Amino acid sequence: MKKYTFLILVLLISCSEKQEPTPGNPEFYFPPVSGNTWENITPEELNWNISEIESLKTLLADNGTRAFIILKDGKIVMEEYFGNRLAGSQPFDENSLWYWASAGKTLTATLIGIAQEEGKLNIQNPSSDYLGKGWTSLTASQENKITVWHQLTMTSGLDDGAGSRDDFTPENLKFLAEPGTRWAYHNAPYTLLDKVIEGSTGISFPQYFNDKLASKIGMTGSWQRVDFNNVFFSNARSMARFGLLILAEGKWNGDLVIKDSNYFGQMITQSQDINEAYGYLWWLNDTESFMIPQVQVKLPNSYAPNAPSDMFCGLGKDGQYVCVIPSQNLVLVRMGLSPDASLVPFTFLDDIWKNLGNIIPSG
Repeated sequence: MKKYTFLILVLLISCSEKQEPTPGNPEFYFPPVSGNTWENITPEELNWNISEIESLKTLLADNGTRAFIILKDGKIVMEEYFGNRLAGSQPFDENSLWYWASAGKTLTATLIGIAQEEGKLNIQNPSSDYLGKGWTSLTASQENKITVWHQLTMTSGLDDGAGSRDDFTPENLKFLAEPGTRWAYHNAPYTLLDKVIEGSTGISFPQYFNDKLASKIGMTGSWQRVDFNNVFFSNARSMARFGLLILAEGKWNGDLVIKDSNYFGQMITQSQDINEAYGYLWWLNDTESFMIPQVQVKLPNSYAPNAPSDMFCGLGKDGQYVCVIPSQNLVLVRMGLSPDASLVPFTFLDDIWKNLGNIIPSG
């Protein structure tokens, strides 16, 4: 009897000493991998300023937004869908599909890390180890200097002004600078990371994505070839699931989906000294300067000064955003039409955060 009394006392003490979730180290909620269940928490419960939410909704609606989600500790705080009909189709809702554009680059960066942790590739190795020789029009010695790391960081040195920036055929991939000495937002070398994964794993890119990532966290959607680009299409909740995985540092409900913590850390921190705002295909906000696609100029400050400095994002054409804010345990997702004429609408993202600054309590 004394033995059982002792065990009960131990259990009671363990329960009483259990730490409450704290900012930066919460007990995240994860939605089930299958089904449509997802727990909510209201802005009122979080003491957010609900009187300013309508202003945010108006900003989103007036700028072509189709879907907008904010997660707090994994739970849905806001989930809004805009636009009665899209090109005559069904109303846009939680089941509607939309393109990620370049926000999907973050999916590829994650898969490269998984392939490396499995011993299938090494990002410091020449890309030709996985793509085969002659994947560019460079000399053999020039080509051999380009590594997977250069593809991840947009520093391949290949000429992004030679024809289409999306065309990855060898004749379009020409030498401009030594790898690692020039940052340029060049889709063609990035897109070939799909082939790096296929060449190193022996598995098709869509299958590898589903096996190693999507099926682990309940993402749905598909990769579709749009001209030269390989574009991911999904509903907004699938984008939010991915953001939650990254917020939880690669964990999903106790399972480690991304096991290599070193790679994970490298992926979401400054990767080189040319564009401070770029990791491994992720955009970083804690910078003193940043560069934008197609321009070889450093702009001062960060791309979203009204947002938390520790925010990092997958950013895509027409304002496709998946943003992670570790200090506040938030994920922000936006899908929709272009709010302005820029290739990547940094300003609109900053406008969203200007509004959120009036809604989310500081500190």
